[in-house]
Amino acid sequence: MEYAAARSTMCRQCGKHFVTAQERPPARPAFDVSGGVAAAQSFLQRFEGVWNRPRITSVACFDCGMTQQLNSAATSTICPSCSVHMDLRDYRINTAFSRAIRTHGSVYVTSSGDLSSSSVVCRSAIIEGKLRGSLQCVEKVEFRAPAKVQGKLAAPLVIIGKRADVQFFRQLQVGSIEIRGRMSGEIVAETVVTIRSSGSLDGNVVARAINVEKGGTFTGQLVIGQKKYEQAELLPQLEPASPKTGRKLRPPPHAFGLPATS
Repeated sequence: MEYAAARSTMCRQCGKHFVTAQERPPARPAFDVSGGVAAAQSFLQRFEGVWNRPRITSVACFDCGMTQQLNSAATSTICPSCSVHMDLRDYRINTAFSRAIRTHGSVYVTSSGDLSSSSVVCRSAIIEGKLRGSLQCVEKVEFRAPAKVQGKLAAPLVIIGKRADVQFFRQLQVGSIEIRGRMSGEIVAETVVTIRSSGSLDGNVVARAINVEKGGTFTGQLVIGQKKYEQAELLPQLEPASPKTGRKLRPPPHAFGLPATS
């Protein structure tokens, strides 16, 4: 027995030099034919290998915005620009959870989960249980079950599922929102608010546009074309008295008659 990399050796008995010969395993057929039926196991194995192959994903740092390419199997990394630790794991909340989360993965709150953390920052989130803390997503948030959201929620896209009946106690700041179920609350959208045929919205809306399909319902006040509230509308304050009339100047009234909460 010799090393696999050896090309020649000396005989231990007679001392003669000779070239080593490597034994090769017998070649396996591409298909195993049994009973006239070819087993396509090799094809399935190759398909699973391609499907389970690690993918490359792009991740941007929450602090400096530096983007880097990472393997999808990675669980954490270090930002090459600001050297901050970046969590890449997905979180599945099945019970009461109150710790802060800051991850580039997704957060899934199951029907038995209770997320009461004061600060949750993630890539995307699916809510089926209770959400009592603040949530900020980079991509989207989807509600699939009835919920009462007491904390602050901010995301580029919010989806209210058909089976969801969501009540927001604080102002909802989104890029766009799609309502397929029932929702109540105050919305400030940068682009469009869409109410599907099965959707219902009860609350005030400030957005660039609103789309209500046939069968959908909307109840509340609407301000179109304004991207966000002005500071005077958010926090109305009294100004000094006018030098001519002696009366105090007040800011313009709020769009809905009441100051917004944020």
